[in-house]
Amino acid sequence: MYRTDAYEGMIAETTTHHGANGDVINAYLARPLGPGPYPAVVLAHHLPGWDEWYREATRRFAHHGYVALSPNLYCREGHGAPDDVAAKVRAAGGCGDDQVVGDLEGAMRSLRSLPYVNGKVAVFGTCSGGRHAYLAACRVRGFDAAIDCWGGRVVMTKEELTPKQPVAPIDYTKDLSCPLLGLFGEEDKSPSPEQVARHEEELKRHGKTYEFHMYPGAGHGFFYYDRPAYRPQQAVDGWQKVFAFLRRHLG
Repeated sequence: MYRTDAYEGMIAETTTHHGANGDVINAYLARPLGPGPYPAVVLAHHLPGWDEWYREATRRFAHHGYVALSPNLYCREGHGAPDDVAAKVRAAGGCGDDQVVGDLEGAMRSLRSLPYVNGKVAVFGTCSGGRHAYLAACRVRGFDAAIDCWGGRVVMTKEELTPKQPVAPIDYTKDLSCPLLGLFGEEDKSPSPEQVARHEEELKRHGKTYEFHMYPGAGHGFFYYDRPAYRPQQAVDGWQKVFAFLRRHLG
């Protein structure tokens, strides 16, 4: 609850942390100004790249009282305009799952080392970042909550597996170690409603703590205000669910 007489401040800047294989990768950090300690969120960016929307999302989490860190998962492909770097990654078949999971684990550990973080860390992602957030929550011990926004290719056929993505994320479900929030659109094709239902069945089978929300009238990327897929009503409700979920599990 905001008060008009309350102090409010934020710092946001590019920084670095150690990722997979000890590589130093660049990242964007935003945090409230004040003594804290604050809970924290790692943001796994989408396939369009480490772009302006993810900068704004990082600051949005900070505005709501979280220390937020968004690593550049594509930094090893070089630097330039986000669309250009993302095109190189897409042409190369994406980033390897092991590398991305290592980068997200490194971001979590970096956040926990900060004196103004209270030790609670969530992972959030949209699109391919939603898939990566789920992977990290299954394969890494230490996340306190995970948020998957329309992450495609969680459910994969054998034909879709590649050397970089050798295991479908759904096959790691038994290892999910924290509560999960999933936000999806009924008109999406990746993941389709049928794939989301399959994922939900697997979560139930393993007795996991989760909540899924499927939005009518929304497709892939309905949070993205700068794209035709944007659906204001669904996005507002989705963000409310994100922050309510984090308050419950991170304090």
